[in-house]
Amino acid sequence: MEIAIVGAGAAAVGLLDALAATTAGNPGGPGTTGTPGTPGTSGTSGTSGSITVFEPSPHLWRGRPYGPDLDTVLVNAPPAIMSIRYQDFGHYEAWLGTRGAAHLDPALGQPLVPRALYGEYLEHTAEAAMATLRAGGWRVRVVTQRVTGAARSGDRLSLQTEDGRAHDADHVALCVGGGTPQDPYGLDGTPGFVGDPYPLARTLGQVPPGSDVAVIGSGLTAVDVVVSLAARGHTGQITLLSRSGVLPHVWQRPVGHRPQQVTAERVGALHRKHGVVTLEDLIGLLRAELAEAGEDFDGFVAELLATETEDPARRLRAQLAAVDDSRIGRRVLQETAHAVGPYAWRLLPEPDRLRLRRHFRLATSVASPMVPVNAAVMMRLLDSGQLVLAPGVRKIEAANGQFRVQGDDGERTPDVVVNAMNPPPRAIPRAAGQLATALLSDGAADLHPSGGLLPADPRLHVVGDLAGGGPFITSSILGIAAQASRAAQAIVTAPDAARAT
Repeated sequence: MEIAIVGAGAAAVGLLDALAATTAGNPGGPGTTGTPGTPGTSGTSGTSGSITVFEPSPHLWRGRPYGPDLDTVLVNAPPAIMSIRYQDFGHYEAWLGTRGAAHLDPALGQPLVPRALYGEYLEHTAEAAMATLRAGGWRVRVVTQRVTGAARSGDRLSLQTEDGRAHDADHVALCVGGGTPQDPYGLDGTPGFVGDPYPLARTLGQVPPGSDVAVIGSGLTAVDVVVSLAARGHTGQITLLSRSGVLPHVWQRPVGHRPQQVTAERVGALHRKHGVVTLEDLIGLLRAELAEAGEDFDGFVAELLATETEDPARRLRAQLAAVDDSRIGRRVLQETAHAVGPYAWRLLPEPDRLRLRRHFRLATSVASPMVPVNAAVMMRLLDSGQLVLAPGVRKIEAANGQFRVQGDDGERTPDVVVNAMNPPPRAIPRAAGQLATALLSDGAADLHPSGGLLPADPRLHVVGDLAGGGPFITSSILGIAAQASRAAQAIVTAPDAARAT
């Protein structure tokens, strides 16, 4: 069996690790902590063949988020939910080992490492998985070419790379990462405009330390920009430009609670019983979860909804003070949004999905919180007046060598504008545009109405944020690991895999 993996970021690492676990015969594996980077078996061994990974970037296995960058660009989540191995919540932490002590967030009580160090973990996991696969008889190679086309050829899929060569495969997995940052105000190419802030080590080096900087957005990317500017000694004004003015919530210290009601198993049971899962069903599960912990569900919901109207600075201060709050409500939502959310989303009727989309900014704020160490920097800058939030932005334009920003509080004229808007979930990355067009033209894939690609051929698999039909929040490492595990199982249990075995 020949497998082609397009892309070599976190999704490809998760898939390689899952393939090694599914086809090899080593102890450990998914669901156990074991030895970091030593996958095991889930019962399907003996399959072998070749695996070809296509990736033109020199930073293999890291993708856009985890390449070399400033040490202030941190992993924005505790180690337990950053494991690329499905259901092995200790895999990343075990790899990190004693190095974590040097990166401890004292408020969270957890190590929060620079993303470049997390990229080393992904590299190690990928290399260990490839070694396991090779030991099991697989041929594994990396082709440093971009895939530009694809077509079905008999019982196989044929990929074309930019050097004009064809590569046939029995299965193709798209692991191409997220989309390209949008430019909603048409500022691309304007001097002083930073269209894509990453890597911050490169882009922020071009920002004069005393300049007036406006950052488009108020999510995690904007937080990275602000914290990194502060770490570089920036003395000028920093303004967050946002329509909503909502900042990310703040992570709370883990308390060891594992959801008992809001689980995929409970959601699946509701679906089998009623043939449908509604938003009221999911609310009922969360209500039961909080009731078992003796917590007030209605009060929790009111507190969440206040996010959309309360002063962001006041809310940030309150959230920093609540890092040690023992209540489980937000913790449950943050975990299950990524672990259960993608599955539940596919079962919801469209009217319920529309209800949830109306709270898009609130949902992303809760599901993708900032770490306390960054929240403390943001609070300090807000208190000093160096950082200002400007909600209600309507227009940003460049004219006569300067920028003009029009919003609810009047006009601003920053020297530099940094675009911290994230790509919309399920967007097709620019570098994968030709390949996606070819797959759609050939009928191997379909566009989902809400974005992303849906395989129309069982030999095609999509792992990561490009997978169509997912919820309106960007895929997390937790979700990517789950997708990778499912894709690996689908590949090795396909009819052609059975023949190879």
